[in-house]
Amino acid sequence: MKGLVLAAGRGSRMQRLTEDRPKALVELGGRPLFEWQLAALKGAGLAELGVVAGYRAAAFERFGLARRFHNARWSETNMVRSLAEAREWLTSDTCIVSYSDIVYGTAAVAGLMEARADIAMAYDPNWFSLWSRRFSDPLSDAETFALDAASHVTDIGSKPTSIEEVNGQYMGLLRITPKGWATIEGILGALSDQDVDRLDMTSLLSRCLKNRVPILAVAAPEPWGEVDSESDLRLYEQLLARGEFNVTVGATARKPSR
Repeated sequence: MKGLVLAAGRGSRMQRLTEDRPKALVELGGRPLFEWQLAALKGAGLAELGVVAGYRAAAFERFGLARRFHNARWSETNMVRSLAEAREWLTSDTCIVSYSDIVYGTAAVAGLMEARADIAMAYDPNWFSLWSRRFSDPLSDAETFALDAASHVTDIGSKPTSIEEVNGQYMGLLRITPKGWATIEGILGALSDQDVDRLDMTSLLSRCLKNRVPILAVAAPEPWGEVDSESDLRLYEQLLARGEFNVTVGATARKPSR
């Protein structure tokens, strides 16, 4: 099993903070977001870690990763195209796939590693508390999210009209087996190159549901954060200073299945 971070974009909403570095290397608590992600992935027992880089890709050379993939068209494509750049890994082994602008704990990774599913996602069932701190109107940024009794996703990615339509929020952390990737490639193969270029990850997951592809949802057991703006960074720095953002990124005793 491998760990893969999608870090091709600049993160233009971060403005001056990404003028000289990828968004993944913006610092939180004195270290880059990317180091938080690597620590969580390693802590869960993943030894082979890779990145899909694009904007200022050379900045990732210092991390000594097992593999660096490259999305040369990062400025004109979306996250699904970056994911596809790592096809070599996705076709050969199960991968835990992480966005590069999130901070999460080792336990969230371990939960996905243990999941018995070809496609699984980590989600936050207590999302409203975090979104209320990030936004004056939490629903303005939230997306619909619904599960069935077996914790399979039944709806994701639409604009909600009420809080009842949001049973959690997808965190940007996925498990994809080779079989799961083959299914995804089949869905992408039915689209034009231009449509694939524009496709974001949540839209891909929504297309999977429309094609009756099962997606297992795994609740994350501890705090996490999504960094979309400078105000997000300020919020997490404040929470860290007050001891309210206790994300554990050490070793875990759980034994992941392959």
